[in-house]
Amino acid sequence: MIKVLHIYKRALPESIGGIEKFIDTLCNSISSYGIKNNVLTLSKNPKRKPIIMNGYSVHQAKENIYLGSTGFSLEAFLKFRKLLQNSDIIHHHYPHPFGDLLQLTSFTDKPYLITYHSDILRQKNLETIYKPIRYFFLKNSKKIVATSPNYFKTSNLLNKYHNKVDIIPIGISKKDFKKTSQKNINYWKKKFKSRFFLFIGVNRYYKGLKIALQAIQNTEIELVIAGSMNNKDDLINYANSRNITNVKFLGELSLEDKCSLLKLCYGFVFPSNLRSEAFGISLLEAAYFGKPLISCEIGTGTTFVNIHNETGIVINPSDPIDLKEAMLKLLKNEDLAKKFGFKAKLRAKKLFNSDKTALSYLNLYEKIIRDL
Repeated sequence: MIKVLHIYKRALPESIGGIEKFIDTLCNSISSYGIKNNVLTLSKNPKRKPIIMNGYSVHQAKENIYLGSTGFSLEAFLKFRKLLQNSDIIHHHYPHPFGDLLQLTSFTDKPYLITYHSDILRQKNLETIYKPIRYFFLKNSKKIVATSPNYFKTSNLLNKYHNKVDIIPIGISKKDFKKTSQKNINYWKKKFKSRFFLFIGVNRYYKGLKIALQAIQNTEIELVIAGSMNNKDDLINYANSRNITNVKFLGELSLEDKCSLLKLCYGFVFPSNLRSEAFGISLLEAAYFGKPLISCEIGTGTTFVNIHNETGIVINPSDPIDLKEAMLKLLKNEDLAKKFGFKAKLRAKKLFNSDKTALSYLNLYEKIIRDL
């Protein structure tokens, strides 16, 4: 049995985000192949005992300070050393600068690999301090995994380590989708009687949701925005100030509600306009439901999931006119929308399967151990 220790700043069940969901799905899937997974993460209010999840345990360390989008923890150094004793491989999820520090100050001879989810695009002022730490962290890793060829191609930092980069796409599981009741479907049908476009995701600075609101302004295009909204009032005020009434804000949804809306929506809009959107798992979920996709060309995995004029439409980032025209094109051509949706579903099932992802990581773990 291979014992893997995952390191990231947050984890389920406390935090729900793309990387947290990736770790959850990977640990869940790969545990069926005999891999034992632990996750070390930070929390402002940590549980003293490990949290038992499906296929892994989460160990929370007390976060003492939070600076430059990075948490720091004194307790994590002790927990890391303790967990190392029962680990064969350390699996870091980048970016997480404190994880780099944990690794380099442990002086362990245990091998580690890195799943490189995204470049660091903000906090440029702190990069001078962090750069040498990052250099040794990436240099001494056994492997670096990029989640798409697109991101690898457009990341200057990743290309410096091209000789140790593998590509393993993110996969999602059928377990992520709940069978919806007819009662739940009917409930949402009554709420939204006309064709609508859907966005699901956490409202972060790079999601481009104000661009989406600009796109539907003074049109009859219906847009539904769902997901955790840290600054929901800001978006609502933005819509109200421009008299945009053809948008509905739903907030966080249950799994069944999310699946019902993915079934019912006409198409899926993903207006993320910055490279911080490294992949877009919700875009992939919409593809699994056979929906035509609209996303931006930002040189990341979003254009690996959504192929222009095959699974949907790829538009220029931060361009509300381009986004509006893409939505109108799909609304005016239902056959084209269905064709895109059908091909999106085929591509998702073929390339982005959680079992396939788990097997790729299993092979990588085994190779790293064999090569020691």
